Amino acid sequence: MAEQQQMSEEQVAELQEKIKNMSPEELKEFQKKQCIFCQIVSGKVQSRKVYEDENVLAILDINPANPGHILIMPKEHYSIMPQIPEDDIKHIFAITKSLSNASLRALEVQGSNIIVANGVAAGQRAQHFMAHLIPRKENDGVDFQVPQKTIPDKDLLEIKKILSESLGAKTEEVTEPVPRILPAPKKEVVEAEFSENNEIDEVEKPTKKRIKKDTKKKIVKPKTENKVTESKGEKSKEEIDLDDIAKVLGAK
Repeated sequence: MAEQQQMSEEQVAELQEKIKNMSPEELKEFQKKQCIFCQIVSGKVQSRKVYEDENVLAILDINPANPGHILIMPKEHYSIMPQIPEDDIKHIFAITKSLSNASLRALEVQGSNIIVANGVAAGQRAQHFMAHLIPRKENDGVDFQVPQKTIPDKDLLEIKKILSESLGAKTEEVTEPVPRILPAPKKEVVEAEFSENNEIDEVEKPTKKRIKKDTKKKIVKPKTENKVTESKGEKSKEEIDLDDIAKVLGAK
């Protein structure tokens, strides 16, 4: 097998300049030609397909972290998650959920990891966005320990403010409560009228009729709940029974 010739510094610089001057459409087409997963989608490169529809392809990883390691990807070329339209990303993770359910039953595993490496700094190695579905068993040797760091509250509040403003949300300002001033009680005004003898007669105020309260308690009959009968058929393959949940939570 012939060795692949390495590009010279001049060729690398020329290629970088060419990429820099590309339009977004030209750059996307260039990336698709260089992307091995786009070639898998088009059928030019062989793969072990687990699921396929009009927009999504799921294949077995040829170098799996565990048996049954699946790669779920959009057929259209997107490098990172922010580029993917809302409907497409919802569909990708809906398929991921279904495949997780299927692997839980079929492979008799106790759980799964769903991982997205979004960007080079996050460990992304492929140019094509994908989600990793890794079936898990106890003591399988796969380690995803995430370090826990301590951050001061003022830094957390500052990060929260920055993220909220980025999302277009207004940050809530804490203000002192304003005391409520109640209006002064109104004085009763006695109405009067002049009699024929120029004497002032006080007009009697109408007395309020006493309303007898009904002391009899009303008996409210409790509403009877409609009994819902469950059909004794086979449960849906998409549902997870208590045994499956027990396996995920590690119950014996």
